[in-house]
Amino acid sequence: MNDDLTAFGELVREYQDRIYNLCRYMLGNPEDAQDAAQDTFLKAFKGLRDLRPESSLYTWLYRIAVNTCLDYKRKASRTPLTTECIPKDRPSDDPSPETNCETREISEAVQSALQKLPKKLRPAIVLREIDGLSYEEIAEVLNTSVGTVKSRISRAREELRRILLKRV
Repeated sequence: MNDDLTAFGELVREYQDRIYNLCRYMLGNPEDAQDAAQDTFLKAFKGLRDLRPESSLYTWLYRIAVNTCLDYKRKASRTPLTTECIPKDRPSDDPSPETNCETREISEAVQSALQKLPKKLRPAIVLREIDGLSYEEIAEVLNTSVGTVKSRISRAREELRRILLKRV
């Protein structure tokens, strides 16, 4: 049991930031993302014994995270929290307030556009563009074919382009 806990602790340390970021981009809300990431690791711990030896731990964990986020989206529609553009105590070597604000506005626009994507398209584009997974890894995570992954990513890019151009 102690060996299992030690190994699981290493798994969490290795993947916690990537799983949180995936959840953040899929859900758009930091608090929900944190909850979903924790739920992902709880589900992974409970299901660790069911992991097939031929399966990649990395893609198995991502699949759990994607499914957890989809469950969160089904349960309730939540909107991303907005934050101030300009931090109150800004060290002198930080970017200017204008740069901070522009960066935050772009990030919020992309996050908002991601939230408007159909739920079948969002995981594929996030896993590819945010997490940098290969088409094959995404296909394994989403339990679909590489062709379907390529199609979803292409459609997601077009839809994001359309959504973001409407804002201009």
